Amino acid sequence: MALSDPEGILASPFKIITYESDTEAVEAIIAIVEKQQVKQIVVGLPRSMNGSLGIQAEKVRAFTEKLSSLIKIPVVFRDERLTTVSARHLMQEVKKKKTKEKTRDDAIAAAIILQGYLEEGRATPLI
Repeated sequence: MALSDPEGILASPFKIITYESDTEAVEAIIAIVEKQQVKQIVVGLPRSMNGSLGIQAEKVRAFTEKLSSLIKIPVVFRDERLTTVSARHLMQEVKKKKTKEKTRDDAIAAAIILQGYLEEGRATPLI
């Protein structure tokens, strides 16, 4: 997960949400949305390289439908192809301390997705 600053200029890695069930994850996201006063949610949609939607994308859509039914803010999808690869390259360039690769890569990938959205100037603040 990533959050933008209140002005919607800069996205930063925020948190990795790992829970046993979708219900727990949705509850955690809702708590963050309320605490951080989020105005819109941008969800990375894992498309195949040819642009089609595969099994993982359908899982993301189903999860997002659950979340959307419980909140009153807009939820939009953004293509997330190659964002994890971009995150890994970025981390290699800055040569940070070793941490859990998956956790770090996912948080940075979320920030990359959100930053791209922010740069399009659509809305602020976001999660």
